[in-house]
Amino acid sequence: MADKFLVKNPIITEKASRLSAHGQYLFLVKKNATKPEIKKSIEAGWKVKVDRVNIVNIKPKARRLGRTMGQKPGYKKAIVTLRAGEKLDILPQAQ
Repeated sequence: MADKFLVKNPIITEKASRLSAHGQYLFLVKKNATKPEIKKSIEAGWKVKVDRVNIVNIKPKARRLGRTMGQKPGYKKAIVTLRAGEKLDILPQAQ
């Protein structure tokens, strides 16, 4: 099932910009995505070699909506480590 839609979009935060200096990039991925599928999808979509993929499942958080309780949806993010010498240009550059 290694399709190009497993990886939804890159996550751009301060932590992500710090990790990019070490060759690690954060991506929001589908909940049913596995490590090998994410690796194939990144390598095919961005034409880079992936060294390692770590996955973090973020639980849904309870939020109050007036009188009732609701939930902020959970999600899955992947921390993709590229091989030495590889680089992605997805983060905006500081000027």
